Amino acid sequence: MPRTITPAPWEELVTTALLGTDRRPAAGDSGPAGLLDAAALHTVRRRAGLLPAAPATRPAPAPVDPRPPLPPAARRRLAQLLADRSASGGSGGRRGTAPDLTELIPQWLATANQRGFRAPAALLPALLDAARARTDLRPQALAFAGPRGLWLAGLNPEWKFALRGSSGGSSLPDPTDPEAVTRLWEEGLFAERVALLGAVRAHDPSAALALLATTWATERAEDRLMFLDSLRTGLSAVDEPFLEQALSDRSRNVRSTAAELLSALPESAFAGRMAARALSCVSPDLTGDEASIAVEAPHECDAAMERDGVVAAPPSGRGERSWWLGQLVEATPLATWPARFAGRSAREVVGLPVADGWAEELHAAWCRATVRQRDPEWARALLGAPSAPPSNGPGTTSLAERSKLLGILPAAERAGWVADFIAAHGLSEAFQLLGVCPTPWAEPLGRAVVDALDIARDAGSYPWSFSGVMGLAERCLNPAEADRLEVLTTTPDEPENASPGANGYWSEAFQRLVSTLRLRAAMDSELTPA
Repeated sequence: MPRTITPAPWEELVTTALLGTDRRPAAGDSGPAGLLDAAALHTVRRRAGLLPAAPATRPAPAPVDPRPPLPPAARRRLAQLLADRSASGGSGGRRGTAPDLTELIPQWLATANQRGFRAPAALLPALLDAARARTDLRPQALAFAGPRGLWLAGLNPEWKFALRGSSGGSSLPDPTDPEAVTRLWEEGLFAERVALLGAVRAHDPSAALALLATTWATERAEDRLMFLDSLRTGLSAVDEPFLEQALSDRSRNVRSTAAELLSALPESAFAGRMAARALSCVSPDLTGDEASIAVEAPHECDAAMERDGVVAAPPSGRGERSWWLGQLVEATPLATWPARFAGRSAREVVGLPVADGWAEELHAAWCRATVRQRDPEWARALLGAPSAPPSNGPGTTSLAERSKLLGILPAAERAGWVADFIAAHGLSEAFQLLGVCPTPWAEPLGRAVVDALDIARDAGSYPWSFSGVMGLAERCLNPAEADRLEVLTTTPDEPENASPGANGYWSEAFQRLVSTLRLRAAMDSELTPA
């Protein structure tokens, strides 16, 4: 007669296994055999991708995914990557000379999506688990999971995150079908409405604004903010009247976002108002022998300034006048300043001395304006020469600001600037800058990073302080560099005053780097269609 298996929580089964069935009975007091049967039942349920539940109506079949299947070698590789993630708890970490497979999952997914493959059905549960554990994986993992992944996510509450960023697997209506658009806008979930607004906006920006206006007054503040933020894509003068109205919104965050978007429209009335205020504060100083900049920060924040998004109360530790000045300059079109300073270029304006200690505040505001307006000329002026010491640069010494400025430049120029910076200053301040460079790193940048690591090793530098850069190199160096780096995997004699065991660490790190590059090359080859 078959034995009846009593359901029990997994945690209870684990406790029983640790203590022994004689001390902690479980699974209907049927001893070790019952414990094993209950564990087997849990395993089957897990592989099915479903949580235990009462019998219910059979779900509709999964939708068809027309994309081609993965090549067999790539399928095996994905299974290995996901299994390694599960075994390591998704934490990655440094493990001798072996590649860190968990850090290669994003790159594998990006390549698989780029080449149009579909996810194997049997690996969808593990893929959704990986995306649940790591938010950075979600966009690529859900794209790869496709319609079947969304279908499966709807059957397990643990994967409900997958439904929040999609329309639940349903297709959006044709943007030219007003009835269908209106119905989904009025009845759809928030994620569906955001996706719909984007689709309509791509087809007809004016129609998207008209759609948004129909419910704007009744939307929650947090939803108004998200809808307004979606206008960043395709922002144009058509949006100005709507954004001007949003400056009077009852939510401060909505007002602030509207002001930020308007400041990115140099011809807007808002930009003109902010420029007039900024010009009254920043002007040429003609009293000395050479040109300089005089600053007279605002003495008050009036109602009109607040209506235009200027926040009156400064953060703790900031003076009111400098806080107000920074907001005015940040929102002023950058084209204002060359005209103000006798036709000087952006580089020449930034190079002018600033009176009374206002240079740091003024340059920081110009940096924020440059990032907001995506102006490459001003980005180059504020970054200055990569060989110049950061403390003597023309703009900001903040690495976060420099990273944002670099993000405005073309990819090749960005990588070249960072390569020259590393050659001049080493890697100690370059980690954040490397994060904005496109991958795989171009040869000048990759060579600069490897040369700097080699110099640090030869100098006997403390090796663990470079582990972050080494991890980046594993993911971002061109895999074709592996053979050239083989010579660095040896363990030379340690120089005097070196950290004990440093060269052994360096050798291990370079071995891991080479093996990871070769693994990345193999992964790419496996994902190449026959």
